[in-house]
Amino acid sequence: MENLNPKDVVQDLPGWTGGDDFITKVFKFDNFAQAFGFMTQIAIIADKMDHHPEWFNVYNRVDVTLTTHDTGGVTDKDVKLALAMEAASS
Repeated sequence: MENLNPKDVVQDLPGWTGGDDFITKVFKFDNFAQAFGFMTQIAIIADKMDHHPEWFNVYNRVDVTLTTHDTGGVTDKDVKLALAMEAASS
């Protein structure tokens, strides 16, 4: 699995930013139920991918950081999970 440049990856992911070895975004919803529903939907997808996000939730906000720990950087797995999150949040 090849590491990707986070700065290049986020160009195609609206609202995402990239650090040295991760990509991150804050998702905001109308209420806690919608935020939790988003997390539940993504948890199922992430588990099937065997690729789990680092995330934090308070009320209507979900802060997400994606990185592939095995490679120490951003890979296609992170991009695919980010795209799934984008689809689930709209």
